Amino acid sequence: MPSPAPGRKEAGEGGGGKAEWLIYSFVARGTAVLAEYTEFTGNFPAIAAQCLQRLPAGSGGGDGAPARFSYACDRHTFNFLLHRGYAYCVVAKESVPKNVSVAFLERLKDDFMKRYGGGKADTALAKSLNKEYGPVIKQHIQYVLDHSEELDKTLKVQAQVSEVKNIMLGNIEKVPPKPSDRL
Repeated sequence: MPSPAPGRKEAGEGGGGKAEWLIYSFVARGTAVLAEYTEFTGNFPAIAAQCLQRLPAGSGGGDGAPARFSYACDRHTFNFLLHRGYAYCVVAKESVPKNVSVAFLERLKDDFMKRYGGGKADTALAKSLNKEYGPVIKQHIQYVLDHSEELDKTLKVQAQVSEVKNIMLGNIEKVPPKPSDRL
């Protein structure tokens, strides 16, 4: 097997710490990858591209909530978030907590839309944002790895708030109308 390029590591080599949790990421419009980042060598970009081709058309479009998909292959998960015609992907070791991948994808989506939404990304060619946005993807990976415990707590609190909100809305619907409100 050929050795990795200088400065690159074979995915899965080494001690398996947090530094290897998230090994590849990209942002795509449709099936055109606009920007990507990795420090590892391996076939995961090709597998991620195949997964991207197989995602359901029209998922996560419009003003609705983003759609999420995950595929497992060779002890890795290929996680996708689809929103408004864009696909955000992260390849993670299968041992990585799911909420870490979700937090990363949400962070990537929010930043990308803030920078490029409705502008440059709508007409960008494949890989044309690599130079300017690839390093940003790297920063997001590092942030999520450095703050995974805090992000976990935040996601749990958000889930609890959402659950309480749903319970409250359900309770409001169950309250009978006052006699003066009836016609």
